[in-house]
Amino acid sequence: MEIQGHNLAAWYVAAVNLVAVIAYGWDKLCAKRHWWRVSEMTLLAIALLGGSLGAWAAMQMFRHKTLHLKFKYGVPLILLLQMAGLVYLHWGR
Repeated sequence: MEIQGHNLAAWYVAAVNLVAVIAYGWDKLCAKRHWWRVSEMTLLAIALLGGSLGAWAAMQMFRHKTLHLKFKYGVPLILLLQMAGLVYLHWGR
């Protein structure tokens, strides 16, 4: 049963990180075209929900939100905290 739980968690993390890359890429396109943007709160929420690696990668890939302090430091901090949580869950028992 635990293996299935790990598979489900892996699929969730993969999906939320894909959503993060798409959302950050879409927001960059919207910024260039002067279209309606994805809110910063939504972008940060995606990172908090497990998409921090995808958010950080998209920031680098699209050169987007890299100068905003809450993204420049917030997304890497979220990523580090999530990684620490995973390490704790895996080896902390």
